[in-house]
Amino acid sequence: MVRGESGRIVLEIDPSQKEKLYSALKKEGLTLKDWFLRQAGLYVRDQVRIPVTGVSAVSEDQTLYRSKPQQSAVSPSNAKGSRAKAKP
Repeated sequence: MVRGESGRIVLEIDPSQKEKLYSALKKEGLTLKDWFLRQAGLYVRDQVRIPVTGVSAVSEDQTLYRSKPQQSAVSPSNAKGSRAKAKP
């Protein structure tokens, strides 16, 4: 496909797909240009965040969550019993 120097992008798609796309965009109040620029921006942003190789370019800790420190084995329900004096 030829890529020129202008800012124009020309695509040839199935006419029925074109009509479906325009209909959906009209319901959302978007133009094809608005939708395309939004989608292109998201695509480019995601390519920067997630390299194609799958190797993270970020050296930060990748832990999604940290578990809470474990509390003592005494639960609130048996805490009262743990204070009771042992029977001989």
